[in-house]
Formats: sequence, C-alpha cells, structure tokens
Amino acid sequence: MASRLTRRIFPHPLLTLLLTLVWCLLVNTPSSGAVAFGLILGILIPILTAAYWPQRPLMRRPYRMISYILIVVWDIVIANVEVALIVLFKSNANMKPNWVCIPLDLRTPEAIAILAGTITLTPGTVSADLSDEGHSLLVHALDAPDPDAVRDDIKHRYERRLKEIFE
Repeated sequence: MASRLTRRIFPHPLLTLLLTLVWCLLVNTPSSGAVAFGLILGILIPILTAAYWPQRPLMRRPYRMISYILIVVWDIVIANVEVALIVLFKSNANMKPNWVCIPLDLRTPEAIAILAGTITLTPGTVSADLSDEGHSLLVHALDAPDPDAVRDDIKHRYERRLKEIFE
C-alpha cells in the first residue's frame, strides 16, 4: 500500500529532485521557502504530466549517465573555444560547413532524444532531422572538412555510451 502511494506521489522521483534543484538554482537565493516551493513544483509537475509518460524509460546502467554527462560538459567547453576561434580567426571562404548523416544503432526513443539534444547543445553542431523510422539523424556541422570524422566521433563518443546506458 505504501509503495503504491509513494509511486502516485512520486511517479518520477529523479525528475522531482531535478525540478527542485533547478528551481533552487533559478531563485539564486538559498532559503527554506525556495526549497519548499521547488519541492512543491517537483511533486506537482510529474503528477500532472504522468499521463503523458505511459512507460518509464528503462536505463540498464544508470550510473554510467554520470560519466556521459561529464563527457558532454567537457565537449561543450572545448567546442565553445573551437567555435570562438573559428568565428574570430577563420574566414568564411576557409570554412567547410557540412550536412552529416549519422546512421543510428540506437532504437530507444529516449536515447535518440538525448543524442539529438547532446549534438544540439554542443556548439558548432545542430541536429536537424530524424528519419521516419528513426534509423538516421541529420546533423549540420559549422566546420567539418571531414564529415566522416564527425560521424565517427558522434557514434563513438555519444551513441556508444547511450547504447550502454539504455539498451
């Protein structure tokens, strides 16, 4: 009985914690009121949106998400520097923007969404389209003289890790 009640109050406990933390960071003033209101939001939002989550995403190795997040944050920092150098010092004539088609081994919608989001979050690349069956992702790269290297890098650094986490 207590487990069912807990599941109804906290349908997505990690989302509750994340929403509470994000609210506290947005308020930017540590107080018990901010934590309490963040907790209220963290409880209400998952309850109100639970109908739109028919199944929970299954993470086979959730602890590996920590290393994935650290790699993505590191890549975002490095890409910011690279894009700044491109913008400041590389002429338009020397830039090689390219469309890159990434064939996907991932089949989990959540993993594909995280991959597309990761690519878009990384400066210099943006996810533009997903094929109808979800078998490939179209990515635009700001400066990619070798599109195959971009494809291989995305598959090796991100997709492989997401496959370990979700499938």
